[in-house]
Amino acid sequence: MFDETPCEAIILRYTNYGEADRIVTLLTREHGVCSAFARNARKSRRRFGGALQPFSRVRVSWQQRRRAGMAQLAEVEFLDGAGALLANLDALALAAYGCELVSALLPEQHPAPEVYQVLDAFLCYLPVAESFPTARLLLELRLLDLAGLLPHIGHCASCWQPLRDEWLLFDARRGGTLCPRCCQDRAGVVVQATTLGSLVRLLRVEHHLFSGIRLSDQTLEQGAVLVQQAVGYSVSHPLKSEQFLDLLDGGHNGVLA
Repeated sequence: MFDETPCEAIILRYTNYGEADRIVTLLTREHGVCSAFARNARKSRRRFGGALQPFSRVRVSWQQRRRAGMAQLAEVEFLDGAGALLANLDALALAAYGCELVSALLPEQHPAPEVYQVLDAFLCYLPVAESFPTARLLLELRLLDLAGLLPHIGHCASCWQPLRDEWLLFDARRGGTLCPRCCQDRAGVVVQATTLGSLVRLLRVEHHLFSGIRLSDQTLEQGAVLVQQAVGYSVSHPLKSEQFLDLLDGGHNGVLA
């Protein structure tokens, strides 16, 4: 249930509805991911203007609801936009992926202040990103962790013992990392213990920090495979933005890999 207190939000996406309305998906600190109805959004410049574009940070005022149903937007104040993202297709594609991933991983209307902080910092970082692969890995790792969906990476998911072997196997369907004794069938993604150690350490970094983090080629390569497998196992449907990233990756010869 929404009160009428204005709150900050990030626009994740919108869908045109009818001749003039829009259904908008937002991420707020107070309510998490939520869908809202914007009546006459495509005609009313005074109430909404251009504030309902994806990636925009806005302050929303809610319409008082007389009956149960979708929340309605009364007014939206534009705070910050995606102008800097438009100059870089890689940054824009990753921004779309980040917003779609948040919507896919989080249940609606659950407070998510830390997720809001992560996504806000991610969108601000992308226009000046030092490494798109690092930014993507950090985002996926943090969102999985905050959503409670991150498989076990610091110990064996089967026997719960510390990981002492140099080479291990990872299978998100079976809970995460498996030691050789618990994975006799050898099914899973091969990963080095040093990579898992790096991922564990990354979880200790403050969630809003993206800049200045440098990872080895091994951590980026192996970590991306593990985390993206976990994402695929956690979402209920393929993400369109991820498919576009794959196409863009091929066209850039590995820029985003």
